[in-house]
Amino acid sequence: MYKINLCNFLSSKTSVFVRQKSIYSGFTTSESWVILSSIEKDIKQKIETKGIPLKDWDININYGIKTGYNDAFIISGEKRDELIFSDPKSEEIIRPILRGRDIKRYGYEFADNWLITSHNGIKEKGIDPIDINDYPAVKEHLDHHYSSLERRADKGITPYNLRNCAYMEDFYRQKIVWGNLNLTAAYTVAEGGIFINAPCPIIVPANKYLLAILNSKLADYYIRKLGVTRNGGYFEYKPMFIEKLPVPLLEREDQDVFIEIVDKILDHKAKNIDIASLENELNELVFKLYELETHEVDFLKQKTN
Repeated sequence: MYKINLCNFLSSKTSVFVRQKSIYSGFTTSESWVILSSIEKDIKQKIETKGIPLKDWDININYGIKTGYNDAFIISGEKRDELIFSDPKSEEIIRPILRGRDIKRYGYEFADNWLITSHNGIKEKGIDPIDINDYPAVKEHLDHHYSSLERRADKGITPYNLRNCAYMEDFYRQKIVWGNLNLTAAYTVAEGGIFINAPCPIIVPANKYLLAILNSKLADYYIRKLGVTRNGGYFEYKPMFIEKLPVPLLEREDQDVFIEIVDKILDHKAKNIDIASLENELNELVFKLYELETHEVDFLKQKTN
């Protein structure tokens, strides 16, 4: 154990500011550490006491799909229509896909991009790889990129196949998704059958209570303390950070108040709704959930504006 009392190093010539602001820190583990003010330490302790890290939840947190060569596997809506017109069977392996720039806070803007899902199968589940010869129009399209497909490291049993992905089936389920690089929390729900492009991550199954927590000021403050903010204020929301967020496990009836508000926000395009007011309501619920005191709430609001 290493104990550092900064006051021991402060001479009488040290500025009053430094002497007043110096703190005692004890480092008791080999894990990475961060020096916090008293109020930050109290907030961190409350969050970690009240919640269970997401890595210990019954959920899967993974990256989106990696093609190794997006120019071939991600196509426009026009190209999709062309392939299906040429061979209707092509539709079986073409799915909508979202990129990081498409994903917003409580929503997404589909840019008419589509993924050729010529997966490599899942041996453990008896799912065979896609045989591209069964889809002649798609094969002809991929043949135009064959030399690049053959050279890529991320490929399956043939250059036409995507790399192994044990959680391929998760893309066919409802999921929480977010862009890897953002200025602030921007999570939403994507329906089953929509694929997500790496490095955007996903959480399966989707849980709207969890979505409310992730988009909250409190959760974003905690997560951003785990990594380094880049130039311009951008933060990389990697799974390795997200999985450390402690979230209280609530019974379904206790989640309902969060879910009802989230549903209203997700439905905002259909109705004239004050989104900011609803998000403020959710933030207040989250502060209460973690039992933060008024001065701690004011601190977080100031830090996350």
